[in-house]
Amino acid sequence: MTTPQSNPKIAIIIGSTRDARFADKPANWLLEKAKEISTDLDFELVDLKDYALPMFNEMASNLWMPSADAKAVTWQEKMAEFDGYIFVTPEYNSSIPASLKNALDQAGKEWVRKPAAVFGYGSVGAARAVEHLRAVTINLSMVPVRAAVYISGSDFFKVSPLGANAEMSEIEANILPSVTAMLGDLAWWTKATKAAR
Repeated sequence: MTTPQSNPKIAIIIGSTRDARFADKPANWLLEKAKEISTDLDFELVDLKDYALPMFNEMASNLWMPSADAKAVTWQEKMAEFDGYIFVTPEYNSSIPASLKNALDQAGKEWVRKPAAVFGYGSVGAARAVEHLRAVTINLSMVPVRAAVYISGSDFFKVSPLGANAEMSEIEANILPSVTAMLGDLAWWTKATKAAR
C-alpha cells in the first residue's frame, strides 16, 4: 500500500516590516486566490514581522556552517518546511526592502533548488525590485519563475491607502490573469524541483 503524497507547500512571504506597510491587503488577497486557483499546492502566509530577525551577523551562510543566532535558526527551520516561495514586495529606492534582503541572507541551504515567484506593488509595480529580487534568488540557487504580478499605476492608487484604499476586488479583473500565470509557473517548477531533490 502506498502512502498518498502531500501537496507541495508554498510560503507567501510578506517582505516589508514597516508599520505603515500596504502588504497585508494584497498578501491576504493572494492567499485566498491561490487556494482557489492552485488546489494541488498548500499555501501559508509568512510575515517577517513575526520573526524579528537581527541584521545578518553570522560567520558565514548556513550553507557553510550552522548559524549561531537562535532567531536565524528559527527562520531557517520555518523556510525548510516549504517547497517554493512567493515574495510579496514593495519597491524601496529601486530595490527590495532591507528586511527582505536580510531574511534571504539569514537562510542558505533552505532556498536551494526551490522556485521563487514575486508579487510586487507600488507606483511602478515594484518592477525594479522584482528584477533585483530575481537576481538575488539566482545567487541563492533558487529557480525564479518568469511570470510575476505587478500592482502599479492607477490600480495601485485605487487600492492603496495613498489613494482610494478600495478593496482588492476593485482591481481583481486586471491582475488575476497575472496571478493565474504566476501560480501555473510556480506549480510546475515546484513539482519538478521537488521530484528532482
